[in-house]
Amino acid sequence: MSLQTHFIPSLIVFLLSFPSYYSLPGISKASGYDASAGRVYPWYPSTIQGRNFGSKIMSSKMGRSLAAVKTFNVNDYGAKGDGSDATEAFNNAWKAACSSSQGSVLVVPKNKNYLLKPITFEGPCKSSITVQIYGTLQASADRSAYSKDLTRWLVFENVQNLAVEGGGTINGNGKIWWENSCKVNDDLSCKDAPTALIFYNCKNLVVKNLKIQNAQKMHVSFEICVGVEVSGLTITAPADSPNTDGIHVTRTQNIQISSSVIGTGDDCISIVSGSQKVQATGITCGPGHGISIGSLGDGNSEAHVSDVTVNGATLTGTTNGVRIKTWQGGSGSASNIKFLNIEMHNVKNPIIIDQKYCDQDKPSQSRAVQVQNVLYQNIRGTSSSSEAIQIDCSEKFPCKGIVLQGIDLRVGGKAAKAECNNAKIFEKGNVSPSCT
Repeated sequence: MSLQTHFIPSLIVFLLSFPSYYSLPGISKASGYDASAGRVYPWYPSTIQGRNFGSKIMSSKMGRSLAAVKTFNVNDYGAKGDGSDATEAFNNAWKAACSSSQGSVLVVPKNKNYLLKPITFEGPCKSSITVQIYGTLQASADRSAYSKDLTRWLVFENVQNLAVEGGGTINGNGKIWWENSCKVNDDLSCKDAPTALIFYNCKNLVVKNLKIQNAQKMHVSFEICVGVEVSGLTITAPADSPNTDGIHVTRTQNIQISSSVIGTGDDCISIVSGSQKVQATGITCGPGHGISIGSLGDGNSEAHVSDVTVNGATLTGTTNGVRIKTWQGGSGSASNIKFLNIEMHNVKNPIIIDQKYCDQDKPSQSRAVQVQNVLYQNIRGTSSSSEAIQIDCSEKFPCKGIVLQGIDLRVGGKAAKAECNNAKIFEKGNVSPSCT
């Protein structure tokens, strides 16, 4: 018998006995885990800013088997998935998963609806952890349930090597909050409302393939995080829902946001003080208020944002396109910012820098957040207002190093206008409308 005849059956036996990457212990189709959907994240092999992401990348080529993954299904802790309160079950399942010394997977099964009151999934955890959301998480509509803290619903806090994904839905059930907002009803006093999903002080974080909708206020916020990869999010709320930012970034470094569709009643993406090395690519935005840096410097505060790149975005019907907004009386800087390869469709203010933002009767112009080194390149499309470019900077702290290159914005098939004040602007190539 030939060597090939001996070799092939042996190879088949070996492959069948070898631990499969996707057939991980304790994870079955019944739990909602879809093996064809991708890897379980304790071994997530991506990189952020050149660093390996995840603490347990294993090499089967070296003949080492994959470490066991322990699965924690919320149903095993008392959750029913029938719309009844599952807060205690989720809390107990998280504690068990977080305390596991193995890489753990917390599973929220598909075709189930889990009602949750405010809950914090707190670390540090003993190992890397993946939260697979296949079903629906729905916020309690009882506003009294938020009496301890009106600003939070779902919070992941102090967790490293965390992934949250699965294709499921997070529903903030925000209508009751919008109806009681002072921005909707002038007769009401202004009160806080919860952000639907908060990641606070997390490091090495993946958030992907989720539907987040109808947040009470902001949809998802990254606060004091380092090394974040966000992709494949679909974020939706009505255009008139107040303060429902899609993705909010504050005091966060090294974050990549990609391939996401966002349409809400406020900014699609908002980037505020303390954020550095922010990248956004493949963003579809609208309705909403566009992609914003700021506001910065409110309450005479010092604010810093730097090294932000938005490369590849389509905005449709938004009230702003790409915006930098700073308060009068603030200080600090917004610097090294790039807006590249952006399409505008019927956008009211496609390019805007507002260094004089103020809602006070007596504005302070003695200080301002310095805006410098900003590049607008290959931005094209249509404006719904006659002024497609508005750059309004401070007389005492004018904007510096503003570059317009390859700009073509029109209104009603005709050339639009530009209004540019107190800024050092350089134009390269075809720029229409022009500030000069």
